[in-house]
Order: sequence, then structure tokens, then C-alpha cells
Amino acid sequence: MAGTLKAYEAKLSAPGDVAGAYRFCQDLADGHYENFPVASLLLPKRLRRHVAALYAFARVADDFSDEPEYEGVRRERLLEWRSMLADLGRRPPAHPIFLALGETLRELDLPKEPFDDLLSAFIQDTEKNRYATFAEVADYCRRSANPVGRIVLMIHGYRDAELFEYSDAICTGLQLANFWQDVSVDLKKDRIYIPGEDFKAHGYSEADLRMGVYNERFKNLMKFELSRARALFERGRPLPGKLRWPLSLEIRLTWYGGMRILKLIHQLDFDTIRTRPTLKKREWIPLVARALVGT
Repeated sequence: MAGTLKAYEAKLSAPGDVAGAYRFCQDLADGHYENFPVASLLLPKRLRRHVAALYAFARVADDFSDEPEYEGVRRERLLEWRSMLADLGRRPPAHPIFLALGETLRELDLPKEPFDDLLSAFIQDTEKNRYATFAEVADYCRRSANPVGRIVLMIHGYRDAELFEYSDAICTGLQLANFWQDVSVDLKKDRIYIPGEDFKAHGYSEADLRMGVYNERFKNLMKFELSRARALFERGRPLPGKLRWPLSLEIRLTWYGGMRILKLIHQLDFDTIRTRPTLKKREWIPLVARALVGT
């Protein structure tokens, strides 16, 4: 996206303007639509800027790995982003996102490792586009999705291992839901996240997928993948009840959003070869109502 390219190329006009750097991150977050809440107004004001810094960091990196404008330079851009992360605390940042992120890391005493894990997953997307086993997919999710949940918890002051485990389950479930939602989209990018072992077990093949073969074998394959994601959501379901409001509401709403995506795929009779199900804005209304009453 042109807006993201401009965001990446931005230079600090005032090296000490931390407030301006946070505004830059918030503007980037406000300018993108996501399936799930980002830097929501429900967040305590004191934390909103930190979540926006996390989002801006991940959003630009994700666009490096996905958007057409970066074709041919994806790995180079991601390695530059990774170098800027490593440089935090060693030399003054040259980009507003890293000025804001550096302040967030310092103020909240956050580790760099989860942020680096995210970048390792984005870099992997430039090198690997097939997965032989679910263990490989799960490892990708461990780095592409789980760090976000852990960082959000740490931003809110939670560092309990049990909460991290619940969060990991939800985040991996969300990543899987996104994969099965985006089968047709990823295929156009020559990416297939369905494990090779699952193709084989269900008598379906990559060649079938490429030819758009929609049959009982594909439906059974998708049923299996959705059941896996659903089991992860169920494993993480206790998390909102262990958190303070309003984070509890945010996480519960995110959980409902992920489960709703799985339901939409089911309602399409699992045909994500020809259709990409999406949550419409009006569909959030009953989800918000359910999240508010905690059912």
C-alpha cells in the first residue's frame, strides 16, 4: 500500500519528539481495517499508545512480506526492520515507529524477543511457502501470532505463564482461522499453509487445490483443519475470565470474532477455494453484546 510505503520511508523530523512518534503509530493503526480490535478506545488511555506502537511495528513488517510494492525487496526490507529493532538502546532510532517502540520497551520493561520472533516469521514467508507437517505450521504460528498476545498481556501488566499459554492457544487458533479463511488469497501468492500430511490423509492434493477442485475430500480436509482451530479456541477460552476489564472484553470479543470466522466457513460448506468469508461490520454488533455479558 502506498500509505505503508510512505510510513516505512518516514524519517524523524525531530529526534526527541516521542509524542509525535506515537501519533504516527496511532495514525497508521487508524488507517487500516482489521478483523479484530486494534488500539481500541476501550483501552486505558495510558496504554493505547503502546498498543499502537506494537501494531505499527507489526503492520509495516507484515506489509513488507505481503504487499505487491515490495516484490523483489521483501527480505531486504525485513532485515532492515530487524536491524532497527536490534539497534534499539544502542543508537538513536531513525524511524518514528522505533522511537515509539523503544520508549514502550523502556517504560514497560518489555523484552525484544517477541518482536524479533514476529520478524522471523515474516522473513520465513519470503523463504518458505509449503509445510510438510502441522508441527511446522504450529511453529510458524508460535512466531507469527503468539508473540502479539503475549506482548498485549505484558503491556497490561500480566506475565503469568498460565495466561501466556491460554493466549498462545487463542492466537494460534486465530492464525489458523485466518489461513483457512484465506486459502484462495494465499494460493494466488503461491503460499499453502495446509500441511502436506493433511493433504495425503484426506486424499486431496495440491494439484487439486490449484485446479479449484471442490469436492467431499476438500470439505473433509477443511472440516479437519477447522476442528483443530476450534479446539485451540476452546483451550484458550478461560483467558478473558482471568483478566481485568476492559482487556477481558477485548480478548473475549477477539475470541468470538475468531470463532465466527470458523462458523462462516462452515456456512459456506467449507468452500474457501472460490470464496473468502469476511466479518461484516454489522456482524460485530451481536458479538459485542455477547462479549459484554460474558456468554
